[in-house]
Amino acid sequence: MIYKVTKNEQLNTCLDIIHKSFQTVADDMNLTKENCPSHTAFMPLRKLQNQFENGNSMFLYEHVNAPVGYFSLSVNDDSAEINNLSVLPDYRHLGIGKELVSFAVDYCKKTLDLNKIKIGIVEENTVLKEWYKALGFVHTGTRKYEHLPFTVGFMELEL
Repeated sequence: MIYKVTKNEQLNTCLDIIHKSFQTVADDMNLTKENCPSHTAFMPLRKLQNQFENGNSMFLYEHVNAPVGYFSLSVNDDSAEINNLSVLPDYRHLGIGKELVSFAVDYCKKTLDLNKIKIGIVEENTVLKEWYKALGFVHTGTRKYEHLPFTVGFMELEL
């Protein structure tokens, strides 16, 4: 079941899922708080609170009465960006990520009346890039940020 985060008290649960999910990426890429403090695996609660207070739509995925997935949407003009799509490692490869993206697509179309979804990923993560391509996303470019030790890839899905 996917449900909207409506209370500030739920943010600790969201952050726990984000941290545990993105820690696998940090481990694979040897990222630490010291060499990449802005990586999502090390996101401070305050950043998530700011997103919540700024009106980002946040969602949790519950599996057998336990929250195991998360994502948020930030809206810009005619598109939304999926942020921090996360599935706990023990629950991966069960189709939960695909359900989250499908839910995001429906929500953007029906509730927000948008025509495009965007996402930023670690460009070097070819498995993730191919996963998004299989869901219909198109690679639109890359950017190297001074504060990140990897390239950010950008993808879009026309709705």
